[in-house]
Amino acid sequence: MVFKCQENSFLKEYTSKVLSCECTTINTIIKGKKTTLEGYEVILENTILFPEGGGQPSDTGYLNDSRVYHVSRKEDIAVHYVDKPLIVGENVKQVIDWPRREDHMQQHSGQHLLSAILEREYNMQTVSWWLGEDVSYVELDTTSLNNHLIGEIEEKANALIREGRKVTVTVYDENISANELSDARSTRGLPADHKGDIRVINIDGVDSNMCCGTHVTNLCQLQAIKLLSYERSKRKDKTLLYFLCGQRVLKKLENCLEKEQKLTTLLKNNPSQHAELVDKLQKNCKILSKNLQVVLKDLAVKEAEKLKGINPIPKYYCLHRKEADPDFMRVFIEEFNRNDILLFLSTGDENGNFVLYGPEKDVQKLSPEICNVLNGKGAGKGNKFQAKVTNMRCRPEAEKLIIQYYSES
Repeated sequence: MVFKCQENSFLKEYTSKVLSCECTTINTIIKGKKTTLEGYEVILENTILFPEGGGQPSDTGYLNDSRVYHVSRKEDIAVHYVDKPLIVGENVKQVIDWPRREDHMQQHSGQHLLSAILEREYNMQTVSWWLGEDVSYVELDTTSLNNHLIGEIEEKANALIREGRKVTVTVYDENISANELSDARSTRGLPADHKGDIRVINIDGVDSNMCCGTHVTNLCQLQAIKLLSYERSKRKDKTLLYFLCGQRVLKKLENCLEKEQKLTTLLKNNPSQHAELVDKLQKNCKILSKNLQVVLKDLAVKEAEKLKGINPIPKYYCLHRKEADPDFMRVFIEEFNRNDILLFLSTGDENGNFVLYGPEKDVQKLSPEICNVLNGKGAGKGNKFQAKVTNMRCRPEAEKLIIQYYSES
């Protein structure tokens, strides 16, 4: 069955009869969180809401006042997952989430255009594609993509968009012979369990490809295409090429300009010098970091010498330096060079590190208790235990454990 959304991808409203409505659970995402809702499976006589398939996510919208969270396809039937029941036999008004649909049309038609250019002019086959919320990609059977080629491909695609090539849909009977469909590029755009009539999407003079998705009627409706980057796929000898089409290009530009303005304010210079200034800042940070390491090591030595000078030497010694790192504790222990008293050394603020060093039985007794107080995870051997913690603000409680332990021993 060819759905109404496939006959006319620009329909925003439509009325159709309810054929069935059954209780179900709906797995969806609300405000970025996975949520399970009690809802209903609704089957209509026909639908303008596209059921997920061919790499394209489903539409969302409303059936009367019932919200449509998702639409799936079971062979030639579209199943709508809604939050309120509908009466079987009654007509319902379908209203589509148009911005979402238009975005999906732009990305999907853009993918057809991109894949056609890659295959026709560069012999790079598209083996899969993905339409994401923010960015999409095509997966190519090549490892020879480079920035120069990306520039060429992008220019060719945008030239065709500026020409305004027509995009048309031809529907063939399911019993048509393979020879009659020989011009269609592949069946990649059809779900594996597809049944019924076969749709072929034609880009005038560019491409002819079987597909179940919704598309623009002219390439000019894509506005523009931007190829972002490429990377090796997890699959052997494959490459992922990321792209944006239509409104997503403008949104990306808007986000980039916003970041540019913020950087201009922070760096107090014009955008043409941002890279130079950031490079300079990074180099200065590396120099300062090295200098800080030297100072902290010197401080660790001084702190260890101070402890050596205490007479009589205490049974335990606690030291915390918020600005230090594990290397500070290592230098302190090496410089102190004694394990007959317990050292409780720590660094960091809310998150940080600590080391227990000293008599083995004391270390083994106290380390799990201190880890529990500071919410830490670590390991030890012999007279040394070290851990990372996420609750350094409770360090005074850890010190109390040590004080209590030695007062009772």
